[in-house]
Amino acid sequence: MKVLVTGFDPFGGESINPAYEAVKLLPEKIAGAEIIKVEVPTVFHKSIEKLKQSMETEKPDIVLCIGQAGGRFDLTVERVGINIDDARIQDNEGNQPIDEPVFGDGEPAYFSNLPIKAMVHNVRSKNLIASVSNTAGTFVCNHLLYGLLYLINKSFPGTRGGFVHVPYIVEQVVDKKNMPSMSVENIAIGLEAMIEAAVENQEDLKVAEGKIC
Repeated sequence: MKVLVTGFDPFGGESINPAYEAVKLLPEKIAGAEIIKVEVPTVFHKSIEKLKQSMETEKPDIVLCIGQAGGRFDLTVERVGINIDDARIQDNEGNQPIDEPVFGDGEPAYFSNLPIKAMVHNVRSKNLIASVSNTAGTFVCNHLLYGLLYLINKSFPGTRGGFVHVPYIVEQVVDKKNMPSMSVENIAIGLEAMIEAAVENQEDLKVAEGKIC
């Protein structure tokens, strides 16, 4: 089995992105699966192009994309990608789409086909905090998540895929008062636990992980 794991480059004025920094710390094999690591640009459309090229080259069984969610305190596995770009800030090439579809011929939304609740529970078994998220936002993270699930639906049947948001790392919050963070080492341990659960579970857990609002 082969698992493709992507992480974004820095954006929004940050000098580092915890997503790819944690991806780089992952071992070469997890639960017997080969781990392929790819950095993707924080740029609308180019991020999906890079992902598609990697999927065509590596032919992974599972794809897990990782992005930064500054302000969140835990590791969050995204349930759904929506077909909308609505950027509050510019991406790394100055693009700022507003109310544009990711793909004009795509469904309104696609759900991750990974065992998202099993992934969350495996992280908690390592004494780290994680939860299911029902929104990946409307910036490049959601754009790439939707693009991944669109590619799976249209061109890569049989592939499983999803997205995980990670908090800031400690170095990023030195000048950000009351901002939550997690060490990059713990983020990497959590991602390894998620990949392990994705490899070992074809079906998800039937447990409540929803939110009231």
